[in-house]
Amino acid sequence: MQSFFKPALALALACAALAPTQAAPLNTSDGLVYRPTGRGHGEIDEAASAAPSQDRLGSQAPITAAVTSNGITFHGGPVMTAATNVYVVWYGSWTAPQKTIVSAFFQGLSGTPIFNTNTSYYNAARVPVRNVVTLLGQYADNYSLGKSLSDANIKTLVSNAITGGWLPKDTNGVYFVLTAPDVLETSGFGSQYCGWHTHGTIGGADIKYSFVGNPATIAPAGCGVSNPSPNGDGGVDAMTSVIFHELSETVTDPDLNAWYDSRGNENGDKCAWRFGTTFKTSNGAVANVSFGGRNWKLQQNWVNASGGYCALAY
Repeated sequence: MQSFFKPALALALACAALAPTQAAPLNTSDGLVYRPTGRGHGEIDEAASAAPSQDRLGSQAPITAAVTSNGITFHGGPVMTAATNVYVVWYGSWTAPQKTIVSAFFQGLSGTPIFNTNTSYYNAARVPVRNVVTLLGQYADNYSLGKSLSDANIKTLVSNAITGGWLPKDTNGVYFVLTAPDVLETSGFGSQYCGWHTHGTIGGADIKYSFVGNPATIAPAGCGVSNPSPNGDGGVDAMTSVIFHELSETVTDPDLNAWYDSRGNENGDKCAWRFGTTFKTSNGAVANVSFGGRNWKLQQNWVNASGGYCALAY
């Protein structure tokens, strides 16, 4: 998850990224075992934490052949090794220029140095994530569930788009529910997070999906809205940074059981709100990467190589 930005939280996240954990043990210094939530923080794995230490080194241990010492650990789950297909549910009121910005982001991301950071992650057979992203489908939903959404509603929106025939059912896909500025996600948008990712069974298939809200009115400071912004829309530009964060975590940890560190942090979490070297654009905005004929300000991602580090390229 892209957690809510607060100065103290950002500092804590930055410090965590600067001091990567060791990859071998699952249990941390507090004797507990953590797993990711897709929401920017880990949670205690009660069953694993309660197990005897010898059991923790058994079924709960990472697959030895895939363990690295790069501050993040492989726990045996799948990663997305096929080309990644992206689908968007535009929820609420969106202008054509806003849709164009997000579409340009997805259409330009494939093959870039920044998305290549995800190719440092692999499955149990050491097959890596591919640097291929394709925007394959879009669907507009005009507030079918109102302006106050629960986590369950996000899954329902994805399910409705698939079962209604508006979007295909694709296990190699990541479905983004992108909400307009007047839509609240009630489990904590703007107070606890800026976006999140998870998976669920839809139509008998394991479907990966993510929520990212437009924070322009709900959490402009907390979720990175800037003015001016690289593409002239502070809320949408802020969303692209969160979208990259969630997409990176999804392709490397789609079922929340593959790559994460001893505190349950996924690759995006380890570099949350760290932007690296930036530059000024012609409209006076701050950006750090360029692709698809546009400039973007995206958070760095954790590279699973050379000891592990936050970067904009690999």
